[in-house]
Amino acid sequence: MTRTFDGLTRLVAAGDVVVLSGAGLSTESGIPDYRGPSGAARRHTPMTYQAFTRDPDARRRYWARSHLGWRLIARAAPNEGHRAVARLQQAGLVAGIITQNVDGLHTAAGSTAVIELHGRLDEVICLDCGNLTSREELDRRLRQANPGFDAHVAHVNPDGDVDLPDAAVAAFRTVGCGICCTGMLKPDVVFFGETVPAARVADCFALVERARALLVLGSSLTVMSGRRFVIRAAKLGIPVAIVNQGPTRGDGHATLTVDRPLGEVLPALADRVADPAAPAREDVAAVEAAAV
Repeated sequence: MTRTFDGLTRLVAAGDVVVLSGAGLSTESGIPDYRGPSGAARRHTPMTYQAFTRDPDARRRYWARSHLGWRLIARAAPNEGHRAVARLQQAGLVAGIITQNVDGLHTAAGSTAVIELHGRLDEVICLDCGNLTSREELDRRLRQANPGFDAHVAHVNPDGDVDLPDAAVAAFRTVGCGICCTGMLKPDVVFFGETVPAARVADCFALVERARALLVLGSSLTVMSGRRFVIRAAKLGIPVAIVNQGPTRGDGHATLTVDRPLGEVLPALADRVADPAAPAREDVAAVEAAAV
């Protein structure tokens, strides 16, 4: 057990912690990361909002790939890290959770009042009439429109789509809104080039500003969408702890960093501060990190 882990324990044990989670928290649930070890071989750039809304071919390509790939996320279950965060919240130590992930696994693990910064992949919105439906319902309609659609899934990407040959994409049929019939359907997530709703961002800032500490879990903080909360916390003198495999763009603002798998660190942390009477896990002594 290192002094850094002890410092993390003291920080979280004091309570009023806000969690900011990223894709690295879900890799142990089988969902690839953009920039971590499982995401290093990303084969194409993510769909942008502009391309999706303006280019019918790009939209067809997205839905063909996502129709198969989103099932990986639909089947994913919370891992030890998600469950540990829920334990910390249930113990009254975590005041709020902001997640950059779209997989819904925090809620599935038992966490409540989660702010899903970038939305949820299991919901679909009509950009014309605003109707919100489940992804399961859209999946049923797409199966009906594309009987026998069974292309080879070579690689699943972090946003829940797959790589498909052009011929398979060209043969895929999209569907319109089930309410207004002609409306354009989009997963209720924030695409690259799209703006997070201002009210949601304001809620996140307010949560961070009331926190006693900010705990970043599994995020490289490469994009400003999440990094801005770290910057705000540091500017206000709120301690920032980062648990991530590899360096992040927020390390310069951190009070301490822990470079270890979250599925190892978070259960050990929850055992120590949320359930101190529980027997120590064998892997606790393996938690190693370097303080900033």
